[in-house]
Amino acid sequence: MNNILVTGGAGYIGSHVVKQLAQDADNRITVLDNFSTGFLNTLKILQSKFYNIYTAEMDLCCWENVADFIKREKFDAVIHFAASLIVPESLKDPLRYYLNNTANTANLVKCCLESGTDKFIFSSTAAVYGEPDIKGLAGVGEDIACNPINPYGRSKNFSEHVIRDAAFACDTFRFVILRYFNVAGADEDGLIGQSTLNATHLIKVAAETALGKRHKMSIFGTDYLTADGTCVRDYIHVDDLASAHIKALEYLENSKEGIFNCGYGHGYSVREVIDTMKRVSGVDFAVEEASRREGDPALLISDSSKIRELMGWKPKHDDLEYICRTALEWEKKL
Repeated sequence: MNNILVTGGAGYIGSHVVKQLAQDADNRITVLDNFSTGFLNTLKILQSKFYNIYTAEMDLCCWENVADFIKREKFDAVIHFAASLIVPESLKDPLRYYLNNTANTANLVKCCLESGTDKFIFSSTAAVYGEPDIKGLAGVGEDIACNPINPYGRSKNFSEHVIRDAAFACDTFRFVILRYFNVAGADEDGLIGQSTLNATHLIKVAAETALGKRHKMSIFGTDYLTADGTCVRDYIHVDDLASAHIKALEYLENSKEGIFNCGYGHGYSVREVIDTMKRVSGVDFAVEEASRREGDPALLISDSSKIRELMGWKPKHDDLEYICRTALEWEKKL
């Protein structure tokens, strides 16, 4: 049996990965979460369907407790999601991001090395690229130099260096770093989804506005150097992203390390996303134009050829209407 620890597994992306892991009866999954942003009820829903999910309520900042726990449980692999992830918040409170994201990740890696846990999968972000110097709509490859433009991206980039340096110093430690682009949508079975309060993710905000949970929504910046003046992003359905983590575990059975983009390789502008949500919902909801938000790059699109070739990852939901529809249907349930 594979004994797997998932930090932050009660959160949006983590819970979808937990669900896919639990579908394999050979996996024993322990979710470590402090439930500051994750939801205990989400885990209870999954535990009602799967017998192989366990819960450990703990904060990663309690380093001694985390070390004792990992040493005692002897995990085969760690999938690390737990982090702070709001860009505007990181600009206002950067130390929180460096402590929660980078320092806690460093301690978690240390615990793995000391306990003999040799497989580590890290939830990173396309924010590590900053505003890459690419021409036209070409995708960002993993070999492009990282130059994050906000504390969130820098905290994740520092964490990547911690993981890579640890693996360099320890021959038995293996890792995969997954750089997410814009994650959206909900579980295709309607079992779980994004329940984040005061969400900032565009597609969730658009779904909330379509359902009248918000009176209006904003477009932050209309003067970017893009086709319609609004930011362009590569949106990936959460179930496809979750499947990349399953592939990463398989990859580490025979490989030492790897850094991979998780996206579809093409993008949509903010206006295109809003128009799609209006079409899917049948609601012409109110949208206002606002000034740019600090820390937002104009364009971020992935080159995801590496993960497709080396892991055999085959996304199933590369369809903006499907992403918006599953997000909307989940929002109706909340």
